[in-house]
Amino acid sequence: MKSERPITLDFNTSAARPEPTLDEARAELANSIGEFAHKVFSKKYGPLVGTVTKTTAETLLKNAEDNLYRAKGDATLIIQELVDRAFTSPKKKKK
Repeated sequence: MKSERPITLDFNTSAARPEPTLDEARAELANSIGEFAHKVFSKKYGPLVGTVTKTTAETLLKNAEDNLYRAKGDATLIIQELVDRAFTSPKKKKK
């Protein structure tokens, strides 16, 4: 026990890789999906399945990101409208 080095929790090393941008992360994920598809399905569907899957995955990820951004804006507008309606006093109708 005494010969073992103590556990260090220093995660701030100088060789740490900088955080990737969203485009780099999307491209890396699409590349991994393409490689996986190539390894699994290339014998059955041909050698281009990895390339096609990579471009398709990258396009789907980009479209999903755009749709989520748009949905966030829509949800913000709906919630703001509901809050406005719930917390404003109703106007009295004139007869």
